Amino acid sequence: MKIEEIPLGEPFTPSALSHLGTRANIHQVLSRMTKAGQIDRITHGVYVKPRTSKYVQKVSPGAEKIAQAVVAGSNQVMSISGAEAARRFGLSTQMSTQYVFLTSGSSRVLTIRNMAIQLRHTSARWLTLAGHPAGEALVALRYLGRELVTTQTIAKIEKGLTPEEFKLLKSPSCMPPAWLNDVIYKYEREKELALNA
Repeated sequence: MKIEEIPLGEPFTPSALSHLGTRANIHQVLSRMTKAGQIDRITHGVYVKPRTSKYVQKVSPGAEKIAQAVVAGSNQVMSISGAEAARRFGLSTQMSTQYVFLTSGSSRVLTIRNMAIQLRHTSARWLTLAGHPAGEALVALRYLGRELVTTQTIAKIEKGLTPEEFKLLKSPSCMPPAWLNDVIYKYEREKELALNA
């Protein structure tokens, strides 16, 4: 991929261009383009071809896109936080005031203008199927924990997933904890009994 092919407003890192030349050459080109106003450096090692709107001169990319670019540039895995995943599935109404993402890399904070993005290191089991809706569902359920996850919770999760993704959530490759397997099994039994009633 060349810089010209990167969509407007899509953050990228120098590593995404590593196939185009040496590290020094890429940094020289990025520095020259930044000075010319063709791209913006939004934080250390993250650039964007600015997108404009009629209301705001330059539109910054969202926190999630920036975090994804940083993590992808380091060959790491990333997921939204458990609190955000629970909110997206309608299991919580609490809006987070912070941008927090789980990662297989080291914990760090990215500061972009007036926005702070936290990347928190977590274990591999929290990042199973990261990038899949089923992975987000698993993060939400792990976050809520065995005390709060009921068969009604699983019903909401199923509504928020395609049949394929719900099947993936139940599969061994998703590595759900034993307590979650028990709740899913109970939910499926209740569904089966209701259908046969």
